[in-house]
Amino acid sequence: MIDRLCAAIASGLYLSYIPNWLVRREPLRRLNLPQRWTGGGLLGTGLGWACLPLVPAGGAAEAAAVAAAAAVACFICGRADRAFGSHDDPRVVLDEAVGFWAAAAYQPRSVWTLLWAFVLFRFFDAAKPPPLRRLESLPGGIGVVMDDVGAGLLANLVLLAARRALC
Repeated sequence: MIDRLCAAIASGLYLSYIPNWLVRREPLRRLNLPQRWTGGGLLGTGLGWACLPLVPAGGAAEAAAVAAAAAVACFICGRADRAFGSHDDPRVVLDEAVGFWAAAAYQPRSVWTLLWAFVLFRFFDAAKPPPLRRLESLPGGIGVVMDDVGAGLLANLVLLAARRALC
């Protein structure tokens, strides 16, 4: 019962099933997208953006909220992985939402800044530069979530450096 509840939460209340279903339909199937691409990561990042107003802005409260969300997501995604019978199943999108929160942490919540956080996070999450690939191989929910949190932190640092260089 708990595993099924965690699977529902980790999949964004089953929203992640929609892009996965669409990729297998014509005409998207003709695009010959990589086997791993399901669109779930994009959807999960969008859910993270949509839920960002729930995260306090600035100060210790923002750091505590993102850290607590990452810890809870590790538990939920680990249980969801067990329910799905795989590691880092593409239907699990909660990790992308938390990763986006890490990318947006302590950044101004303007549309342009959040758009850049979104783009940079998706880039680093897809490219998986070292050491993110190693984080992904950690067991259970920790491996599912921490590579995305790491991608979010990398995106955050790049965005912070770019904002300081331009301002």
